[in-house]
Amino acid sequence: MWKKLFKGIGLAFLVLIAVLAFNTWRYQTSSQDVAKVELPIVDVERLAERLTEAIQYKTISRRSFPNGRPKDFALFVDWLQDAFPSAAATMERELINGLTPLYRWKGTGAARPILLTAHYDVVPVQDQSGAGWDHPPFDGVVADGFVWGRGTMDDKGALVAMMAAVELLIADGFTPNRDIYFSFGHDEEIGGAEGASAVADHLAAGGIQPDWSLDEGSAVLRSIVPGLGRDVASINVAEKGYITVDITAKGAGGHSSLPPRKTAVGELAAAVVALQSDPVPGGLTGASKEFFDALGPNFPLMQRVLFANQWISKPILEMALSGAPSTDAMLRTTMAPTMLEGSSKENVLPQEATATVNYRLHPRDTVEDIVALTQERVGDNLSVELRDGFQNGASEVSASDNAAFAGLALTFGQVFGDVIIVPGLTIAGTDTRHYSRVADNSYRINPFVMTGEDIPRIHGVNERLSLEDLERATQFYAVLLRNTAQ
Repeated sequence: MWKKLFKGIGLAFLVLIAVLAFNTWRYQTSSQDVAKVELPIVDVERLAERLTEAIQYKTISRRSFPNGRPKDFALFVDWLQDAFPSAAATMERELINGLTPLYRWKGTGAARPILLTAHYDVVPVQDQSGAGWDHPPFDGVVADGFVWGRGTMDDKGALVAMMAAVELLIADGFTPNRDIYFSFGHDEEIGGAEGASAVADHLAAGGIQPDWSLDEGSAVLRSIVPGLGRDVASINVAEKGYITVDITAKGAGGHSSLPPRKTAVGELAAAVVALQSDPVPGGLTGASKEFFDALGPNFPLMQRVLFANQWISKPILEMALSGAPSTDAMLRTTMAPTMLEGSSKENVLPQEATATVNYRLHPRDTVEDIVALTQERVGDNLSVELRDGFQNGASEVSASDNAAFAGLALTFGQVFGDVIIVPGLTIAGTDTRHYSRVADNSYRINPFVMTGEDIPRIHGVNERLSLEDLERATQFYAVLLRNTAQ
């Protein structure tokens, strides 16, 4: 009997190995030849000058402007006309709410329009003196192969590259066969209510429904995904939502010399620990699965075996991916306690203690789901309320099997060469959530190479954009418009 049992186990093991090996063998990338194109010649030195000029306009967005919005915003809009005269002369322009330019490059055919977007407002510099910066943040210095300054990566670099691409195409005699719209928002960093949202309303009122839109939200990732030796162009098909909740515990108050066993602060602390100890359920489904399934065939053998055999390895994969913040954020709605408020004096027990928690919602979760889950986790003794201000659910997931995505993928292959192209998920927020109200599909990626060293520079110290990226981004937009509007 034992002999037969061991034989049966051995046979089952061999069958398992054979199935794993077969699935791994057939789990390969589909190789497609990318037609070679001649990339346009870019005057990088002149273009860098344009970007340095753009950086010098201090278009800093704040929640409120007691003395009105700085003149730099209106000056930037005027500068754009002067900096790219051929584009300005060729395209129609409307100013939405006076500060967001909406350009229309009229096409010759009846195909649905496309919409390319960027924003020119920037976040403040933490230290107004520019301490820690190698070059002053608003001087727009060109040094060591980079343009340095606030907004180079987020998002004036892309805006300048788009307009430069239009100039190149006009000089080459190109006329699009469909309308192309360019929208350059002035308030993306504070939600986009007066910029992108108003543009979307304007387009909808005019019956204009773009086939697809393209905005920031990702990049060509270099040495960021562990185990991959090739660059990854993550064309993001969705973005996470954003909500903030206040969790409040109540207590009797009083003097700290006679505390109860459970104070309001103690109850609140226990609630925060409970939330962090039990993350929002996630996993390899939806947009997350699309991203990792497209990456999977490019990993080394051991990882490829796991990705190719998710019928048995999915729990192991999800546990491994949950171990790093960058990949965990792709799998689930994330939760981050960011603010705490209690007593105003060290020896006084507060009658109320509040924790502010920020969630970034995965497309599988709704705002109502997360509020209910939070209440369940912290218990009925504590209150959970949505914080006043900006709140929104996750976006719809755009298609990755259509002509629009194929056109983007083709262009990345032509301009960036040997690059892995995958549909991804933007874990932060962009203006695309507004534009997607009118566009059938919305995609999020800037044609810049980004390394792990670059990520802290966005909204941080020493933001910069390489001259190579500036040149290649201009070439990308020019080739993209030829591929999709010719």
